[in-house]
Amino acid sequence: QVQVVESGGGSVQAGGSLRLSCAASGRALHTYTLAWFRQAPGKEREFVGGINWSASTSYVDSVKGRFTISRDNVDVNKNTMYLQMNSVKPEDTAVYYCAAQPGPMIFRVVERYRYWGQGTQVSVSS
Repeated sequence: QVQVVESGGGSVQAGGSLRLSCAASGRALHTYTLAWFRQAPGKEREFVGGINWSASTSYVDSVKGRFTISRDNVDVNKNTMYLQMNSVKPEDTAVYYCAAQPGPMIFRVVERYRYWGQGTQVSVSS
């Protein structure tokens, strides 16, 4: 069983920064791909970015150059993923979710991820 728990959400002004964390645990977690998704009110959940076991990353175009994903392999069964959010915009306001999936592929669709956290709220004011 894999567990993922997000933290670090909050309120920030436009142009500011925020860092989210995702604590993931489970057998052979170091072989999993971890990803961030977000869901704004009234909208579908969308891919933000992801990182695989070899630290390759992928981002949605709207956050490229502003958001950075990194990963700390604490041990083979525990990983922490970070989302450094810089130059945030009001349109970044959403609940941010961490997701985990076995294997090296960084999928961009919700259905390809098996494990999900409860989400953390990010609110950006103008």
